[in-house]
Amino acid sequence: MSSRRRFLATVASGLGAAAFRPTVASAGLTPEVKSGLGGPIGLQLYSLREYLPKDVPGTLARLRGLGIREVESAGLAGMTIEAFRAALDKADLVCHGAHIGFDRVRQDTPGALKEAKALGARYVVCAWIPHDDKAPFTRDDALRATEVFNKAGKAAQGEGLRLCYHCHGYEFVPATEGTLFDTIAKNTDPAVVSFEIDIFWAKAGGGDPAQLIASLPGRVPLMHVKDMQKGLSLPAGSAHASAEANVVAGQGQLDLPAIFRAARKSGTELFYVEDESTNPWEQIPESLEYLSGLKL
Repeated sequence: MSSRRRFLATVASGLGAAAFRPTVASAGLTPEVKSGLGGPIGLQLYSLREYLPKDVPGTLARLRGLGIREVESAGLAGMTIEAFRAALDKADLVCHGAHIGFDRVRQDTPGALKEAKALGARYVVCAWIPHDDKAPFTRDDALRATEVFNKAGKAAQGEGLRLCYHCHGYEFVPATEGTLFDTIAKNTDPAVVSFEIDIFWAKAGGGDPAQLIASLPGRVPLMHVKDMQKGLSLPAGSAHASAEANVVAGQGQLDLPAIFRAARKSGTELFYVEDESTNPWEQIPESLEYLSGLKL
């Protein structure tokens, strides 16, 4: 995940200019993808980080042509906030979730919130707690992060926003509270801090995504929808996996119907497909097809 951290640090996200079905002349002509999930299906723009800087307007228009209208930001593709928002508006895309790095949220909370609001976001999401890559994530790391989240979450609430922490696998190891994820959940104020559950990384780290969501009623407004290669088993606390481990939704080992039922019961609002494979342009449409036909 060092690539993700570099990506967020340099604000270089990406979608692609490559074509995939369906392509339309006007993004507004494409109906939104519908499903039985109880909330919109969107895309986390990190999925296509290799492509967006090459052609922002063209790529966003192609994305809208897939029937996706909701996006979650992961940087600004090297543009100003105003220019990136204008590009989203022109493509008929809405950004209700904004990924912003932990250090930015900690050191420049007003600036982070300003960026999120300028994009039209309702949620500010931290996707990684900085810690020593050569040492395990610790309870002290978790507790220090909760102090940041509680403070920033209160500030976000004052601006009409909601702060979320996105799990990343390293938190699912034993701790006083159960796991280190439990340490974070139990030491953050439910009134101001929520969660975005990345079901791939929850599983990779050793958690059960459906049970995890069920244990956090009302605190999981966002989800990253992905699937994991069948037969893959990773050590508890894993936060790294090969690109090939990311497969089309419904073709892997995750019990997606059970996860989605838990999410619907918990009140999850937005479901962002995230594809970290080397073939996102091929896999994303297939994941959308699966989700649009899903019966719960």
